[in-house]
Amino acid sequence: MTTSIAPLDSLGRVHFIGIGGVGMSAVARIMVARGVPVSGTDAKDLPVMHDLASAGARIAVGYHQDNLADAQTIVAGSAIRADNPELAAARAAGLPVLHRSEALAATMAGHRVVTVAGTHGKSTTTSMIAVLLKAAGVDPSFAIGANVPALGVNAAHGTSDIFVAEADESDGSFLNYRPLIAVVTNVEADHLDHYGTPEAVFASFDNFAALLPADGVLLACADDAGARALAERTASQGTTRVLTYGTSDDAGIRLFDGGPGAVSVAVGDKVHRVELQVPGRHNALNAAAAFAVAVELGVEPEAAAAALGHFTGASRRFELKGQGRGVRVYDDYAHHPTEVRAALSAARSVAGGNKVHVLFQPHLFSRTREFAKEFAEALDAADTALILDIYAAREDPVPGVTSALIADQLATGRLVAAGEAVDALAAVAHDGDVVLTVGAGDVTAYGPVIVEALGG
Repeated sequence: MTTSIAPLDSLGRVHFIGIGGVGMSAVARIMVARGVPVSGTDAKDLPVMHDLASAGARIAVGYHQDNLADAQTIVAGSAIRADNPELAAARAAGLPVLHRSEALAATMAGHRVVTVAGTHGKSTTTSMIAVLLKAAGVDPSFAIGANVPALGVNAAHGTSDIFVAEADESDGSFLNYRPLIAVVTNVEADHLDHYGTPEAVFASFDNFAALLPADGVLLACADDAGARALAERTASQGTTRVLTYGTSDDAGIRLFDGGPGAVSVAVGDKVHRVELQVPGRHNALNAAAAFAVAVELGVEPEAAAAALGHFTGASRRFELKGQGRGVRVYDDYAHHPTEVRAALSAARSVAGGNKVHVLFQPHLFSRTREFAKEFAEALDAADTALILDIYAAREDPVPGVTSALIADQLATGRLVAAGEAVDALAAVAHDGDVVLTVGAGDVTAYGPVIVEALGG
């Protein structure tokens, strides 16, 4: 999907179709802050649209071709169908239509760009980098695929020449960016509905690393086999510098993870303690990546390590929703087996010797079909695993593919109807236990309801 990127000042009035989405609103927010005339629409009236209207964007609810008005460039969200009246009218009028990533790339021009890619951990790591830099006295522009409590928003125009952005590999659009520093947290087979084969996924990351200039750097996680292999392949090309981070002895940035309160990172022989407020080995690795980026950008190591203590998490990334009867309820966006394992590992560390109960909603028929066995193995780490029906998102049903493909392989779990999920969890959870809602769909809405059922 590589393309030439238009300069921001050449876009004219920009109209966003689907402006309420977290990724779309991020780009729109930055454009408005930079003086670009922006308009946008969405099917629903969402809070972020009011924020954008207050900032100066022209916002409408509902799709109609008249909403295009005097727009000169169109940005369409990935969920927008070809028969959307605004998109159809734009194409009929011959207006340029940009993918969200192309619009974001236009806002990056003239900046030192840091992109974070990987099958998992992108939003959290990007958030950590932005929070760290701001706490260390740097004011970056940033665009993140999740709201970040410590930042108050998911995107902003900063005063420095640094731009930090999450780079989404799901549809290959991360190839539209031109980073100076590229972080790769991990590389696994996923989004096979787009790529077709694992080999095509790995090749796309090779192409991503190849975007780096001679004075750039690839920061790859040495603890992940896919990212390590990418680092080795990139280093063999000799065209850009490669630096690894992780617990491995040969990592350039060493992570020492003794659990909560005992996390530190090392550059050379100098060890720096990190006051990390989020649990789990995966978050410790994300913190090591953020530390490495900051040091590459000239932040003193001591200041970088201290600044990580300001990160309190990202929305839907092991986010505490509340508690009742001594039971803590968390929500996590995990939708790949590796992410589910990481979320449950974090829940175990928080629960101590108490039990962990999970409500999981599979995301996409294609992903459920490909990874049913792996999902079941990951979910069996919970004491109770309840499985909802598949959240279809953009896909049509696939014959024979249901949540039973996962549930039938579970040792400690079962399918549960939406109407009985809350009562079932409230019945099994006791003082000190952790309840975790997991998935990329609307399972997130269950968290507050579970808290209420627990008397919280």
